Amino acid sequence: MSPDTSSVRTAYKVRGSELVGRNWLNTGGRQLDLEALRGKIVLLDFWTFCCINCLHVLDELRPLEEEYRDVLVTVGVHSPKFEHEADPDALAAAVERYEIEHPVLDDPELQTWQAYAARAWPTLVVLDPEGYIVAHLSGEGHAAGLRSLVAELVAEHEAKGTLHRGDGPYVAPPAREGDLRFPGKVMPLPNGNFLVGDSGHHRLVELGPDLSSVVRTIGSGVRGYADGDADNAQFNELQGLGLLPAELAEEVGYDVVVADTVNHRLRSVNLGTGKVGTLAGNGVQRLLDAETARSTEQPTELGTDALNISLSSPWDVVYHPAGKVIVAMAGTHQIFSFDPRTSAVSVFAGTGLEGLADGAAHESWFAQSSGLSIDAQGTVWVADSETSALRSITTDERGQALQVSTAIGTGLFDFGFRDGPAEQARLQHPLGVANLPDGSVAVADSYNGAVRRYDPVTQTVSTLAKGLKEPADVLLDDSVDGDPVLLIVETNAHQLVRIPVPAEALSVDKGASQTQRPRTKVRSGQHRITVRFAAPSGQKLDDRWGDPTQLKISASPEELLLEGAGTSVGLERTLSLNPDVPEGVLHITARAAACDGEPGGEIPDHAACHLYQQDWGIPVLLDAEGDQQLELDLRGVN
Repeated sequence: MSPDTSSVRTAYKVRGSELVGRNWLNTGGRQLDLEALRGKIVLLDFWTFCCINCLHVLDELRPLEEEYRDVLVTVGVHSPKFEHEADPDALAAAVERYEIEHPVLDDPELQTWQAYAARAWPTLVVLDPEGYIVAHLSGEGHAAGLRSLVAELVAEHEAKGTLHRGDGPYVAPPAREGDLRFPGKVMPLPNGNFLVGDSGHHRLVELGPDLSSVVRTIGSGVRGYADGDADNAQFNELQGLGLLPAELAEEVGYDVVVADTVNHRLRSVNLGTGKVGTLAGNGVQRLLDAETARSTEQPTELGTDALNISLSSPWDVVYHPAGKVIVAMAGTHQIFSFDPRTSAVSVFAGTGLEGLADGAAHESWFAQSSGLSIDAQGTVWVADSETSALRSITTDERGQALQVSTAIGTGLFDFGFRDGPAEQARLQHPLGVANLPDGSVAVADSYNGAVRRYDPVTQTVSTLAKGLKEPADVLLDDSVDGDPVLLIVETNAHQLVRIPVPAEALSVDKGASQTQRPRTKVRSGQHRITVRFAAPSGQKLDDRWGDPTQLKISASPEELLLEGAGTSVGLERTLSLNPDVPEGVLHITARAAACDGEPGGEIPDHAACHLYQQDWGIPVLLDAEGDQQLELDLRGVN
C-alpha cells in the first residue's frame, strides 16, 4: 500500500510532453502548445465522449475551473475508444453537447495519450506553471484533492514569480439555434403528441404529431436543479422518460418519471399542470462507502427515504407492469427500480462492476446501460452501451429480476457493424431499444448511425435503417396508420424522424473491431503490479475498518494468469504470467478510501469521506525483453 503522504511532492521533476494531435477545438482556430500555456497551471483531462466517468469529471471540474479561471487552464485531450469517436464532426458535436468550456485537443492516434502514459478513461495529469508534471490521477472523484493541489501550486509559484494571471485560451463557439438541441429520449403521450427530452436545452418539449410543432415546453431551459411550475423548473442534461398508467398516475399525482442525468435524480412531471417535482436522489453522485467497498455483497434494498438516497447518472426509465419503474443507472453500471407508491429504491440487477457477465441478476455485470424497454412477457431489454451489447433480464410475476442474458455483444472493447448470426453480430455503443409487434427488438445503434433488429426466434441481426446521426432512441410509432413506422431521435441532427419498417431488412457487414490501445510488453513469470495513491491534503486513509485499499485483478483469457488473480486488500500484487499465452488483457480495479482529517490523527465525527476507484484494461504482449513490473496511478503525486 502506498503511504499516506498527502500531496507532498518530491524534488524529482519530469517535464510534460508536447501536446500533439489532429486539431484544436474551442480555441478560435488557434493551435496551442505548452509554451503558450507556460505560467498557468495546466490540467490535462484525457477523456472520450462515450465514457460516463469522463462525463462525470467534466461536471466535477466546472466549479474548479470557475474558481481558478485566471490561473488554471484545463485542456481536454480527446483519446477515442470507439471508431466513431475518432470522427472530427462527432467530436465537435460532443464538445458542444456537453458545454465544454476549455480547449480540446483532438488526439485520434493516441499520440499525447501515449506520451503521458495514460491507461484509462478518464486520466488527469497536472502540470505546474513551469511545465513539470506534479500529479497523475485516474478515475473520477478527484475534485477536492485537485482544489487543494491547485491552491498549493498557486501559493508556491506566486512566491517564485512563475505564475501568470489572466485569461486563458478558451474561445466559445457560436450558439446553436433551433427548437431542439441534442435531444435524447422520446415518449408518446395519450393525446397523440410526443414528449422529448431536449437534453441540450435542459428541458422537456412536447411536440405535435408532425414532430416539429412545439406545443409547450417544461423547464426554464437553464442548466440547474429546481422543482416548481413548468416555466421555472430546472433540469440538467435530462434523458429517459417513463409514462405511468393512468390509474397509478392519479394515485401518486404525477404522470411522467424523468431521468435527470447530471442532477443524479429521478424527477416527476404532472402533465395536467406542468408541475415538476423530485422523486429520488439527493443530488450527490452515488459511490460505495469505505466499508461496503470492501465487500462484494452489496445491498439490494436501498430504502424508502428516496430523497436521501444517492443515484448516479440515471439514463433511461421504463414502467414495468408489476408496478415499478426500472432505471438504467449508467453511472454505477447497474439497473435500479423505483416504486411510485412506496418510494422504495432497489438494485434490480448488476453488481456495480463494469463489464459483460450474465447469470443471476444480482451477480451480473453491466457497462453504462443507456436504454430500456419491456416486452409482453415482462422481460427487460437493455441497450448496454459500453459493451456494445443488447442484454435481457427475465422477471417473475412480481417483477423481480431473475436472469441476465446477452443477445448481442462480447465485451468492453469489442464492437463493429455486422449483421447475421447474433453470436457474430456487432453493435457500436447502442443507446436505445424498443420492442416490435412481431417479438423482435429494435436497437438505436448510435455510433453506427443505424437502427438494428434482433430476432430472438432465429437469433439473427439485421439493419432497418442507416445513415443517421447518432440515433439515441427508437420506438414504434403507433400514431401512424397502416404499415409499421419507427420514430427515431436523431440526436446530432437535432430532430425526430419517421422511417417505415422495411419489408426486407438490410444485411450489413462492415466487420468486427476492437478498441485499439497500445500494448504493453511484459515478460512471462513473475510480474509486480503497484498502484500509487496519496491522499490529498486534509485527508487521511480511512483505516477504521482495516486496510482501506483494495485491488481486484483478472485477465482475459483467464489462462494468462497462473497466480495473482482475485480480490485482496493493498495496492501491490505479484502475478505469475503464463508463458504459453502470447497476449491478453489484464483487468485491474483499485480502490482507496480516505476521509477528511490529518495524517496520524483521528478522523473527526461526521467527516466527509471519499472513495477513489479506477478500472484499467491493460493489453499486454509477452516478450522476452518486456517489463516485469507495472506502475499505475490512482492518485500519484510527484
